Amino acid sequence: MAKPDNREDNEEHLQEHIDHTIGNLHEAKDYLDEHADEITEEEKQSIEAKNERREESIQAFIEEKRDESKR
Repeated sequence: MAKPDNREDNEEHLQEHIDHTIGNLHEAKDYLDEHADEITEEEKQSIEAKNERREESIQAFIEEKRDESKR
């Protein structure tokens, strides 16, 4: 039997996702700052592309959290 849909802690989980993704974003930026002259251009572009996707994810999580708070 399926579990009932419990949304009580959705906002909390979304905030955890936001915090985790922001942490990854900062960690990647710090890595680039420290190792930019030691990595290939391809690796640098890959990290920058991931960070762009992280920024998009953060915005999506924020919007979803706003939606959850209205329920």
